[in-house]
Amino acid sequence: MNDMRYEAPDTIDGAVALLAGGRGEVRALAGGTDLLVQLRAEMIAPELVVDLKRIPELRSIAAEDGGFRVGAAVSGAELGEHPGVKALWPGVVEAVELIGSTQIQGRASLGGNLCNASPAADSVPAMIAARAVARVAGPAGTREVPVEEIAIGPGKTSLAKGEIVVSVLLPARPARSGDAYLRFIPRTEMDIAVVGAGVSLTLDESGVCSAARVALGAVAALAMLVPEAAAALVGTTLDEAALERLAAAASGACRPIDDKRGTKEYRIKVAGVLARRAALIAAERAGRS
Repeated sequence: MNDMRYEAPDTIDGAVALLAGGRGEVRALAGGTDLLVQLRAEMIAPELVVDLKRIPELRSIAAEDGGFRVGAAVSGAELGEHPGVKALWPGVVEAVELIGSTQIQGRASLGGNLCNASPAADSVPAMIAARAVARVAGPAGTREVPVEEIAIGPGKTSLAKGEIVVSVLLPARPARSGDAYLRFIPRTEMDIAVVGAGVSLTLDESGVCSAARVALGAVAALAMLVPEAAAALVGTTLDEAALERLAAAASGACRPIDDKRGTKEYRIKVAGVLARRAALIAAERAGRS
């Protein structure tokens, strides 16, 4: 491995300047639970690693416009201990808490899970369902990007050289709204998702679904929004026919691969089952809110 330089700036501008000015391969480090594994396995050999954990904006959780802005380097453990985020977006918190072991939770970050760009990342379908928006800073300034537009392929993001995800906004929600995230893994814990499903929905006073978002992970090259699945719920009371349409739409959107965790056919089937179950959990939570 080549000699690697390590920098730990304490400002966003400092991090952007380092990443933009670095020669050869440069990497940002938020939690490091993916990056350090890749380094150890010699999958990557960056000339520069920029640690983002000393930047205050990336380490904070702040209320904003009825929602919460979560710094990209906030750990899963910290997010799971935040009562406000847990109350507003329990599905997102559940998804983040599925990343790794208790030890990993102390390091793994929301921004790192997003920018690692794994199709099976647990937090991403939940954030997509939540209509989360990433704040990206770079040499050209700051821009707001829907979470679903960050990854553009396995291990690849839409970020330009020098750009970093600073934070993710989990927005305010209407009354009578709920969300949920479910995944299936081969083992009981600490494994990579065979399928992940995130659902967020709103019910009107009569219990009819007035809005919904459904997202899937690990069933295509990218975590994806499935508008047809959401449309199956809107205007219904989540009756059996609506749930069947939801499951069919979720399964129909899948473009999975065969691997050691599951076949294409299995993933397609499980996607419909998980989307259905997540929708029922989200609806039950919406009824309580």
